Amino acid sequence: MSRHNGEVHRTDRVGWLRAAVLGANDGIVSTASLIVGFASAGAARHNILLAGVAGLVGGALSMATGEFVSVSSQADTEKADLAKERHELAQHPEGELHELAAIYVERGLDPALAGQVAQQLTAHDALAAHARDELGITHELRARPLQAAAASAAAFATGAILPLAITLLVPPRALTGVVMAVSLVCLALLGAAAARTGGASPLHGAIRVTGWSALAMLATALIGRLFGV
Repeated sequence: MSRHNGEVHRTDRVGWLRAAVLGANDGIVSTASLIVGFASAGAARHNILLAGVAGLVGGALSMATGEFVSVSSQADTEKADLAKERHELAQHPEGELHELAAIYVERGLDPALAGQVAQQLTAHDALAAHARDELGITHELRARPLQAAAASAAAFATGAILPLAITLLVPPRALTGVVMAVSLVCLALLGAAAARTGGASPLHGAIRVTGWSALAMLATALIGRLFGV
């Protein structure tokens, strides 16, 4: 959370909030849906647990892989852009200085002041100035593939533990209803908390996540009923 002159802004939360909510939400929904499907088919508890654990491991690794590949692509693009900018600064320093000044003019500074700002920032750290103001790359928001992969896997696993714990504690005959009910309550709380943290309506956040999650669980329950033996 950033503060400027007493003002509170939430834009710096978007990255980690999205990853944490997406991972935990997927962990609950995916694992609960698997468990509900197997329970609706009349599977034994150990088979349901096996499916749930397999879902947790596979889902966490899938989330980690997807996030790593995605963020690595972003990191590669950032590195290429920074290398190109470093080359341009070495070959055409005056042109890059004018380019930086022109950016500040477009943002509202008068040309004389824009030129002074560009000169001072170039003298301090030319590459950082161009990375931030021309490319939109900052140190705080740089892509970190390993960190993103680990965070996504941990968030997914944390969410998946909930339906697995219920499977251990609840009799198989009541498992479908209890897993769905508890999972949807937790998902509603998660959606509301995420929305509140991001400055949106908690009610809308809760409705969004529970609606689609309920649909996923009902679909797997129906498949379990239809094809279970």
